[in-house]
Amino acid sequence: MIGRIHSVETFGTVDGPGIRFILFMQGCALKCQYCHNRDTWSLNDGKEMTIEEALSEIESYLPYYRSSGGGLTVSGGEPTLQGPFVKELFRLVKERWDLHTTLDTNGVNDVTKLADLYDLTDLVLLDIKHINNEKHMSLTGVPNTRTLETARWLSDHGKKMWIRHVFVPTINDAEEDLLELGRFIGSLQGVEKVDILPYHQMGVYKWEHLGEKYPLEGVPSPTAEEVERAQRLIDQGRMETAQH
Repeated sequence: MIGRIHSVETFGTVDGPGIRFILFMQGCALKCQYCHNRDTWSLNDGKEMTIEEALSEIESYLPYYRSSGGGLTVSGGEPTLQGPFVKELFRLVKERWDLHTTLDTNGVNDVTKLADLYDLTDLVLLDIKHINNEKHMSLTGVPNTRTLETARWLSDHGKKMWIRHVFVPTINDAEEDLLELGRFIGSLQGVEKVDILPYHQMGVYKWEHLGEKYPLEGVPSPTAEEVERAQRLIDQGRMETAQH
């Protein structure tokens, strides 16, 4: 079985608990205007890797992952586009080493067809780009319906989640949207953490390298105060749901 890989990181510390091996898969169905890995979109790029090659890279660092309570995170791009490869990789790291598995996904692929993969996943990092469907369409090129369905399914099936929200001034900073996002998150079971990721421009050079104009040119990164406000509004929305 062959996967198309964008890159690997051997000492990841933010994409799941502990120290982690992070496998970034090639290919994505979303066209996020702020994407900092623009070069992951095409499914035909990247390098080919077999399951065994991936396992041997992970094995070299096992002591670090074990001692820190870490494990394997598969990210992207969008890893569910190569679901069979990821599922087999998760199955084998569990069988051989009982390693913790994390899937970093935007949830836009049909969750009911991915149940076998989610059965082998200990933690899901679910990226919710925008709670408002129309604004989600203009930000990413696709509706948010599937993402929200994925969140609901994970909640109903007892899965652990970290919700991630890239916070962009002028794009998803409206008070009502942040409250609504909080209300939605508050209706879910199994959410261990909500990460607000401040938008940055570090991937702009990748767009330029591909000869493309960066869509959010001139949009600033949020200030610490703006991030705190977003956190407060999301928390407020979660509390409203909890009280009902």
